[in-house]
Amino acid sequence: MREIRALIVDDEPLARRGIRQLLEREPDVTVVGEARNGRDALRALRTLNPDLVFLDVQMPETDGFEVLRAYGPERMPAVIFVTAYDVFAVRAFDAHAIDYLVKPLREARFAEAVQRVRERMRSEDAVTLSRQLSALLATSDASRAEPRISSRVVVPTSNGDLVLDAREIDWIEADDYYAAIYAGGRRHLIRESLASLETRLDGEVFVRAHRSAIVNVERVRELRSDAPGECIIVLRDGTRVPVSRRRRDQVTALVRRSAK
Repeated sequence: MREIRALIVDDEPLARRGIRQLLEREPDVTVVGEARNGRDALRALRTLNPDLVFLDVQMPETDGFEVLRAYGPERMPAVIFVTAYDVFAVRAFDAHAIDYLVKPLREARFAEAVQRVRERMRSEDAVTLSRQLSALLATSDASRAEPRISSRVVVPTSNGDLVLDAREIDWIEADDYYAAIYAGGRRHLIRESLASLETRLDGEVFVRAHRSAIVNVERVRELRSDAPGECIIVLRDGTRVPVSRRRRDQVTALVRRSAK
């Protein structure tokens, strides 16, 4: 049985640990390294020469697609992309026959993806893999050139998926490696970065108040300055969200425009 040398790339320590634990059940797979961001991933790819990479799509600064672009599809080993729930990403991976996993990871689906990699490695069809990755990159580039606005946000729960209308959302707060979505008096956790959510939500309705918060301007009741240089958003339910100095002008302009 050929040994498969695996590299795990994810900015979330818990996610890296979860993948490592699932790989312990695969006797022919050895984890040779981990990377917490795109820069470390590129370094590890060059020095460790892995056969397989678990590559998180949504990472700060350098995401999974940028890692693929920088390293080059023709040089990449087998890849299993890991993504938070994103309709476009899943459709793109399916369309180009690329292996992917959706967070939270499920044991059966994980084992299936690893088995598909084994079969692909036996065929040693590197040319086909390079073409598939190149096509995926082209699709990704086109998507970024024409941003899509999501009218709904899907929140995975223990009982299935909860579908929220985007305009139901009051505000979103960064919570460690998750985003906490506040809607209808309830708090929902989703494993997706604020940066990713910001690109999917309507920029005329949602604005980044500071690095850890996105606000629905239609829920804003008041903009306050309780101290010199300070700006605070007060939502209809009384929630107070500070606004960073760097974003104050943008937030103020969008709130005023939405009130017309």
